[in-house]
Amino acid sequence: MSTRLFRRIVNVDIEANISYSYVTSAIFITVRQVDNCKTQHLSWYHCAEMETILQQKIIEATHCVEKQLDTEIEKLENLDISDFEKLREQRLKKLKLLQQQKQNWLALGHGEYSELYDEKEFFEISKKSQNIVCLFCKDDSPRCKIVDHHLKILAKKHIEAKFCKLNVVRCPFLTERLRIKIIPTIALIVNGKTNDYIVGFTDLGNRDDFSTEILEYRISLSGAITFEENLSSENNKKPWLSQVSKPKTIKGPNGLNSDDSDED
Repeated sequence: MSTRLFRRIVNVDIEANISYSYVTSAIFITVRQVDNCKTQHLSWYHCAEMETILQQKIIEATHCVEKQLDTEIEKLENLDISDFEKLREQRLKKLKLLQQQKQNWLALGHGEYSELYDEKEFFEISKKSQNIVCLFCKDDSPRCKIVDHHLKILAKKHIEAKFCKLNVVRCPFLTERLRIKIIPTIALIVNGKTNDYIVGFTDLGNRDDFSTEILEYRISLSGAITFEENLSSENNKKPWLSQVSKPKTIKGPNGLNSDDSDED
């Protein structure tokens, strides 16, 4: 890549109306080009010039963020009593809506882990609850009892989803429709649609002694529940995260998703 073309790619004017994300994207482009430059053993002059541009973009991005912070601080300093009252009213309104939502969830049976009697009961729940975590199990499966233990804990913690279980012997039609072939399988329904499956313990590190936190994080990848811990920082990442596999789903009948892979 020529120096002129490279300058055209990363040339970003830092102005008040340019977003921070746009500036940082330019920095990432520059970093990649510097790495490519070193990998391809280009001249020292080209590498040094690109590194200089990178340093410049970092400084510009910092100034951009500082300017945005100064603008927000200025807005806060210029607030009068009426503005604070409006903010307080908006905050209270949000809290009331959140509390009402929690009450609605609890009225629908969220907050507890229940066993459904048959397929009809499952379809009734699906009409009322947008997010559902449903275990397909058998009474004589030791691994189903392991999942039971963890889901009971998570049901109380995450009232934003309905946690339940179905015995595959009593629901052959639904089991066949969702292509449930491995027991246990957890079906994850998000916004009324079957979005993901946790088949066996493959996604949980292939071990029976996985923690509740591992299952919680894996379920959250589907969007059925919210995993509150901040995982973006390297310092906050935990060793067990490497055990959790990302969702692997394939399209099933009628737009449903299913996973036909065998358990290891």
